[in-house]
Amino acid sequence: MESKNKLGLFSLTALVVGAMIGGGAFSLPSDMAASAGIGSVLVGWIITAIGIVALALSYQNLSLRKPELDGGIYSYARAGFGEFIGFNSAWGYWISAWLGNVAYATLLFGALSYFFPVFGKGNNLPSVIGASIILWTIHFLVLKGIKEASLVNLVTTIAKLVPIFVFIAVMIVAFHSEVFFRDFWGTSGQFSWSQVKDQVAGTMLVTLWVFIGVEGAVVLSGRARNRRDVGRATVIGLVGTAVIYILITILSFGVMSQAELAKLDTPSLAYVMERVVGSWGAAVINLGLVVSLLGALLGWTLLAAEIPYVAAGDHIFPKWLAKENKNGAPSASLWLTNGLIQLFIVIVLFAESTYQALYYMASTAILIPYLFSALYQLKIALKGDGYQADERRRKDIVYGIVATLYSVWLVYAAGMSNLLMTAVLYTPGILFYIRARREAKCRPFKTYETVIAVMLAAAAAVAVYLMSKGVIAP
Repeated sequence: MESKNKLGLFSLTALVVGAMIGGGAFSLPSDMAASAGIGSVLVGWIITAIGIVALALSYQNLSLRKPELDGGIYSYARAGFGEFIGFNSAWGYWISAWLGNVAYATLLFGALSYFFPVFGKGNNLPSVIGASIILWTIHFLVLKGIKEASLVNLVTTIAKLVPIFVFIAVMIVAFHSEVFFRDFWGTSGQFSWSQVKDQVAGTMLVTLWVFIGVEGAVVLSGRARNRRDVGRATVIGLVGTAVIYILITILSFGVMSQAELAKLDTPSLAYVMERVVGSWGAAVINLGLVVSLLGALLGWTLLAAEIPYVAAGDHIFPKWLAKENKNGAPSASLWLTNGLIQLFIVIVLFAESTYQALYYMASTAILIPYLFSALYQLKIALKGDGYQADERRRKDIVYGIVATLYSVWLVYAAGMSNLLMTAVLYTPGILFYIRARREAKCRPFKTYETVIAVMLAAAAAVAVYLMSKGVIAP
């Protein structure tokens, strides 16, 4: 790929920030209040901050120690734990990416309904038609080339930050400490560790959802002008975004009580703003959300198309997905990805799925890729793989341990129902993997991989059975 088509530090950082700040930031007040009081929310943010920073620093270290692994989050799992684990990390990340875009499309038209009530909650026929038009507009923009699409992403990232900064400034003035400290732990005045623990666990998928995208620069590392910019963009984007999220949460709880926040419609940021300054505030936030979601849809389209493209080049996705067009865009992968997004946008119409239900599924799907990235960081640090003989590794070992513990905690916090439903999405990938390995004239599974595949299929069967009985709901 020519140097002029490579991405620099600014574009990579904008991609990270643009991928993370999508719709989640605009729904944080109600999403967090639905599960926890502000004390438990702050504990959740502390756990998330420690875990996600360790994960980001792991990605920074891996991008420097293993520069040949251009697929990032997928390549690390494959290099550390074999072809089938690598495939499942790629598959899970890809599912999370395009399911996230379905969630964003739903939220986008929910936001537009503030101005045009015909769109309802973003899951009716007018919303499906509008989302389809936007989906294919973005599709053909990306087909023009990754570099051109990243420039548009840079503009939308800057534009989406303006209303968020306006919100933060207004809330600082409106903040009331008495409201903030009232029922601080969300336990009706009586502190209970078991209740707080459950509340903290309830915030985990929300906090994970708003940080998904931290690995955006790593996924596109093969398109970076300078490999060191990949790690820098990851850390810069993460720190800046974390400060924004924490401020939004704290300030919202200083304006409205937990019970009031929990009842707000999506996007709750708009209605918190409306409480303080009136309808013009809600209009500003909703406009900002529309711009934000358009940018997030573009950024996640880039990431979603990249994973199957890179994995196909490594012979663990079918080889036809490695096809590029004349502009260097992963065209075959893009058509498959956006075709599935279109299908699920239509399914949303009939299933009446909500934004929250979709992002819970997207968050759960990405847990496996994150876990194996953290484990690979720990593995190379312990073995000294990629290090000089006398180079210190203690700090990197700590990053790996913390990132791994955080990832395991997320799996626990996701809950059995979400994990079982995600198994239904993972299982069809086994057929893709078998085809790819046969194309490469390789044996599909080693013995332990066969066991994993059978367990995955069994979990999917259990999930389907429980859904048919109404025990769990998609």
